[in-house]
Amino acid sequence: MNSNQPESSGQPTTPPNTASWAYAEDWLADDEHVRAARRKAVEVGCTPITRSTAAVLRLLATAINAQTVVEIGTGTGVSAAALLSGMAPDSILTSIDIEAENQRVARDTLTELGYDHVRARLIAGRALDVLPRLTDQAYDLVFVDGDKAEYPAILQQARRLLRVGGILAFDNVLSNGRVADPGQRDAETAALRDVAHALRDDEHWVPALMTIGDGLLAAVLRGEMQ
Repeated sequence: MNSNQPESSGQPTTPPNTASWAYAEDWLADDEHVRAARRKAVEVGCTPITRSTAAVLRLLATAINAQTVVEIGTGTGVSAAALLSGMAPDSILTSIDIEAENQRVARDTLTELGYDHVRARLIAGRALDVLPRLTDQAYDLVFVDGDKAEYPAILQQARRLLRVGGILAFDNVLSNGRVADPGQRDAETAALRDVAHALRDDEHWVPALMTIGDGLLAAVLRGEMQ
């Protein structure tokens, strides 16, 4: 029997109420430039990560003193700003997005925050075209907030890119309740379930599924099992 399979806990835990969720979301305020990036995201039609998700990304990057990070889904720079704020001073973020216009906005955001072209390397293109060109085991953290149908394929690339002890994080893995609903069987929802199951069931990953934002799935890559 797989010990990673979910079991009934017997006593259900009451989820936070609306006020608690709002308090946690607003607990850390955005920098003024990040607030502007959030407004621009609405204008260009992309959805930035939530403030609570940004706080966790910053925490993860800080915890491992991240030097090299790959981000999939630049948007207008909200998540890039969170990652860079937690990364080491001489670190490099490589951020990939298929929308070049979004990256132009993100570049402005990051420049205003003091991150130049050396610290923040923005690449316009499809993630699955760009990732194979990146170096094996050369990255401390990979954050994924792109095309959800591509998450399973990106997982395979991320495992190659990460060093042992590196962190992989997928955003929006609960998909506004769709993943938890067995009646939802579209390709995107199925891809999210596949990634969640793959990380849970593979002994090389130490995963956690967090109910912040629209679901953040994070996992640490450990070395070969003895």
